[in-house]
Order: sequence, then structure tokens, then C-alpha cells
Amino acid sequence: MQHNLPAIAKHLVLVGGGHSHAIVLKMLGMKPLPGVRLTLITPNSDTPYSGMLPGHIAGFYSRDELYINLQKLAHFAQAQLYLDKVVGLDLKNHQVICANRPALDFDLLSIDIGSTPATISVSGAATYATPAKPVEKLLESWYQLLANVSQNPQKAITVVIVGGGAGGVELALSMQAHLQRIFQKMQQPPQNLAIHLFQRHNQLMPHHHPSVQYQVQQILMRRGVKLHLGETVSQIAPSPQQAGSFVVKCESGLELKCEKVFWVTQASAPQWIKATGLATDEQGFILVQDTLQSITHPEVFAAGDIATIKHHPRPKAGVFAVRQGKPLFENLRRMVLGQPLRHYRPQQQYLSLIGTGDRCAIATKGCLTLPPHQLLWWWKDSIDRRFMQTLENGD
Repeated sequence: MQHNLPAIAKHLVLVGGGHSHAIVLKMLGMKPLPGVRLTLITPNSDTPYSGMLPGHIAGFYSRDELYINLQKLAHFAQAQLYLDKVVGLDLKNHQVICANRPALDFDLLSIDIGSTPATISVSGAATYATPAKPVEKLLESWYQLLANVSQNPQKAITVVIVGGGAGGVELALSMQAHLQRIFQKMQQPPQNLAIHLFQRHNQLMPHHHPSVQYQVQQILMRRGVKLHLGETVSQIAPSPQQAGSFVVKCESGLELKCEKVFWVTQASAPQWIKATGLATDEQGFILVQDTLQSITHPEVFAAGDIATIKHHPRPKAGVFAVRQGKPLFENLRRMVLGQPLRHYRPQQQYLSLIGTGDRCAIATKGCLTLPPHQLLWWWKDSIDRRFMQTLENGD
């Protein structure tokens, strides 16, 4: 006589609440996987959407509009939500090591924890500069700056941004636009604000096409952002003359006094990844196959900034994290069902819409770049709002 034994539940653990995982949760809510127990481990119950961050800094989106509600998505996907930080993996015993709770067993693991700023080896930078990530810390520092300027609008202020990639450029333009609006409102002269952008390369956005590099440089110069190209910052120290001010020192001998330093340099992977035994690239990002599976551990998947697709490396950009959500869901589903996995190939040329802080945007794809225009901002805004809407329940 045969007894129908209950199917043993597989445990799928999602580490991190990045954009790919937000999409996976949404899709799991719409198409649940039978016999799968689901857990999401992430430090916060919500996460900022990178596409809207410059717009939020420019003052166009509220905090609620910027943040993806992971708690709501986890509930929709019937996932257990653990608010904790992952500090390691025991791959031999299939366990996730957390900072504040017992280790968690898994059958299948997916990692989407984004990236952190490269370890700041520059003297004084870790103490006196605000890194672009984690975003919570960046925003805390930005809100404090907005409050200080609003309370003392007559006081001149100098803001330094270190890093001239797309992130540094968007931050400089967004911060400048918002701060200038405050000065105008308070009827203070625009000269009260100075924004300086330091870039160790001789070109801004060195990984982009020269057409966009030229456009961006023209806009920054036209807007009065002071560019320091080919300048390597070597030290940040408190100003001996003025409490609460800092001195940015460069290898060339250039020195500049300022009130705030934002650090927007290259992304890197968290240190604990290296100790897991997962294969990584030279920067410490998890190497994955075209299926988004680890090249050394087939039960581990990774997506977003933390992953490097071995045969198709791409820049660390939010557009790829969003695009990987659907193929990641599909391959996790196929893995559970014992079906062959599908290959994903990220596009080589991708559209970038770069906000300029004034409700305009530049569009660039391959060698084509369109100068800033309100219609391009409207297009970017509608894409971003549509993405956030798809993550709302009931769509």
C-alpha cells in the first residue's frame, strides 16, 4: 500500500533587497512556486530605487516615491522577511551567516546586495567624507546640508564631489540645482554656492562615448560647476582655521577649503564575499554564468551590481539590475522544477538617461547623444514611475 508523502519543501533564500530581487518577489507573488519556502534577508524593510535618487536629491521626488517597499513585496510573495545583515556563507553546509540571528539553512540561494564604494584608502576620507553608498547615510548627510543652508542662507558654502563618473556628475548637477533654488528663494546671491568636482582621469565619465563626455563637460561648465580634471585627491583633513570645515588636498599640491565632501568613486564588493569560496572577479564581484549561476556553486545565483557575468561583463549600472530580474526569476523557477536553465545576455549598447537637476535629461546610447531637454526628462520620469508602479501589489 502506497502512502502519499508530502513533498519536501525546498528553501529559497534571497540575500539583499536589490532591484533584481524586488522584481523576483513581485513575480513570485504572481506565480508562486509550489513546495518552495521563501525567505528574504535584508538590513532594511525598504530600499531606494537608484533611477530616482538624483531626482530625489534635486527635490523632484519625495522619500516615499524614491523607496521600494520590500516588506510589502515580501508579504505579497508570502516570503519570511528577516531584517538583518548577512556577514558570511557556509557553502559546505548550505547556511547563510547573519549578524544578529542564528545561521539559516538553504537549498537554493540568490544574492543581490548591490555594491559598496571602493574602500577609501585616501587619508581622512573615511572620517570626513560622505560616501555615495549606503544611500541612507548619503541622504542623512544631504538632508543635514539642506537644513544648514535653509537656516543660514547668507553663509557661503563650498561642496566638493570626488569622482567624475555618471554618479558624480548627476550628484553635482542635482545638488547644485536644489541648493541654488534655496538661495533664490531666500534672495541670496548665487555666488554663495560653489560646487567643485574632482576627477583623477582627464575625462569625465571615462567609460562613456566621447559625445556624452563632451555634452556633460559643457553643461557643468555652463552651470558654473568647477571641474578639477586629472586631479587625484590624496587627503581630506579638518580645516585648522574653521571648525566644521575641511581641506581637500591633491597629489598636485592643489588645496581647497570646503564645508562638505561627497565621495562617489568606483564600486566594490563587500569584503565577506571573498571569504565564502565563491569565484569572484578581480574586484571581488561574484562571477556568474549566463544563467546567473555562480561558476563554482550551481546552487548559488547572483544578480545586479554584486554579479559579473563572466562572458559578458558590463558596467555596474541600475539598468542591468532591473533587466536581470525576470531571467533570474525564470531560472530560479526552472532550478526548483528541475528544468534546463535559460541563458541571459545583457545588451551591449544600452540607453542612459542622465538627469541634469533642472527637469531636463541627456539621452545617450552607443555613439549617439542627445543634448539636455525637458522631453527627455519626461521620458525618464515616466520610465522610472512605471517601474515603481509595477512593484506595487495588484498590477
